[in-house]
Amino acid sequence: MSNEDITLTAGDAEARVEPRNGGRVGGLRVAGVELLRQGDRFGCFPMVPWCGRTRDGRFLDGATVRQMPLNAPPHAIHGTARDGAWRTARTLADEAVITYDLVEPWPHPGRVTQVVALTEDSLRLTMSVETYGSSFPAQIGWHPWFHRNLGSEDVQVGFTPAWQEERGEDHLPTGNRIDPKPGPWDDCFGMPGGVDVTLTWPGQLELKVSSREEWVVVYDEQEEAVCVEPQTGPPNGLNTMPRLVTPLEPLEATTTWTWRRL
Repeated sequence: MSNEDITLTAGDAEARVEPRNGGRVGGLRVAGVELLRQGDRFGCFPMVPWCGRTRDGRFLDGATVRQMPLNAPPHAIHGTARDGAWRTARTLADEAVITYDLVEPWPHPGRVTQVVALTEDSLRLTMSVETYGSSFPAQIGWHPWFHRNLGSEDVQVGFTPAWQEERGEDHLPTGNRIDPKPGPWDDCFGMPGGVDVTLTWPGQLELKVSSREEWVVVYDEQEEAVCVEPQTGPPNGLNTMPRLVTPLEPLEATTTWTWRRL
């Protein structure tokens, strides 16, 4: 099938999926209002096969040290799939399935599948990673850029994490868990009951980002946007909390955004 942009519709919601541009959701409109920052680098991109920064671009793969390109020197950031062209496997009016084959510089052959499903009041993103050969460590996450302002008041970020990962000068977790601190943030938080973050644009819209995963990075240091990033482990997780993709068990995760008008 073609890998042209895909437009999904449900009620007054519309989502644009961009397979060629890293498999990202390039836009999400609710009643004609665009919720995601626009631009080739923005929207909501998949973070896979790792999330956030990997220290010095290196991780231990069994007994082998692997080196990834340093695209955020001195670290490697956000995986490789956001830089590649995905393929469209299936489309319906309100759902798209796209795939990406893992290639160099990632050392293991495998496939990433992402399902984007739209309803009148929600967007559900499900991603899985399977291996074509040996087992390997991996992570899954999403990096949405929500507009800070939809034309009225700035968005309010509401969540109650159990802890905050202490951030070192190198922007990576030190391994210490601390009490959550007030923003602005470029920080990872633990939510053992599952990710549950509410974005409220006063008088306009409330959007809840949820996931069964226990980790979320909140980034609100830019003027234009706020990012709420559910993921299967913390930054540098390939080294500290790797999840394993095996021939018998792929790695899978889901996040759902649910909204209502105010």
